Amino acid sequence: MSNLIDIIIPTYKPEKGFGELIEKLQGQTIKPNKIILMNTEEKYIEKFLKGTDILEKYDNIEIYHVSEREFDHGKTRDMGVQFSQTPYFLCMTQDAIPANEFMVEELLKVLEKKNVASVYGKQLARPNSHILEDFTRKFNYPDESRIKSQKDLNELGIKTYFCSNVCAAYKREVYDKLGGFIKKTIFNEDMIYAASVIKAGYEIGYVAEAQVIHSHYYTGKQQFHRNFDLGVSQADHPEVFKEVPSEKEGGKLVSETIKFLIKEKKISLLFPFIYQCGCKYIGYRMGKAYHKIPMSVIQKCTMNSNYWKA
Repeated sequence: MSNLIDIIIPTYKPEKGFGELIEKLQGQTIKPNKIILMNTEEKYIEKFLKGTDILEKYDNIEIYHVSEREFDHGKTRDMGVQFSQTPYFLCMTQDAIPANEFMVEELLKVLEKKNVASVYGKQLARPNSHILEDFTRKFNYPDESRIKSQKDLNELGIKTYFCSNVCAAYKREVYDKLGGFIKKTIFNEDMIYAASVIKAGYEIGYVAEAQVIHSHYYTGKQQFHRNFDLGVSQADHPEVFKEVPSEKEGGKLVSETIKFLIKEKKISLLFPFIYQCGCKYIGYRMGKAYHKIPMSVIQKCTMNSNYWKA
């Protein structure tokens, strides 16, 4: 079964934890055929690999390099897919760690179903993570698995298209048929592709049994930059986001988080949470209206300055 699936991981300045990710992937009950690293800037991964025996220990790792200027969330991942010949492939990020050895197996159980085109796993907050990040992970990644299709749009709204490339596996036949990831995007290549999957009549699986440890607690400034780029991606793709706007789901998360903090008697966290929400919202609204903003201001707001260079 080792020729069933390749794993594609964009890398940039990998750190110590990346070695743990490689070890955990090699120890899966269904071992990857290849681990394809789409690396940004050769010097950084060379620094990481120096003094390790990863490439000597494992002969299924392939590394391809792009420059910072060339990197694109959609195009770079699609380049990785073109180096794969397996019927399924798994996209991950360099900072996500499988929670156990069954992650790939659990994803494939669902992905092998006839009409399922993509599946994604459950993200768990890191040990000792901030309480707000832990709650957000539990809100976005519930304990119950689910298959999503077009009929769920009225109930789930934008969440119907949710499929995170932190840990998401794809059926190659459908991927090729639908044209794959968009080749130029600042953000959201996974959701944009997921929308095409749903609109084409296929299904997306959320597999709560396939778990990765992955979380970040962003500062207000970081939230602003991240959500600015999120807003840009939505403004650029009204065919996806206009019919199912994300504001409703964002409002629900805010409401549920406030209730949670009050219930847990964490009133002191309400102000920093509301401050972060304000940073998110301002960034998001500015990103949605980026066409009206001078490029000099955009460059101060974005996380991805290279995206704006011709």
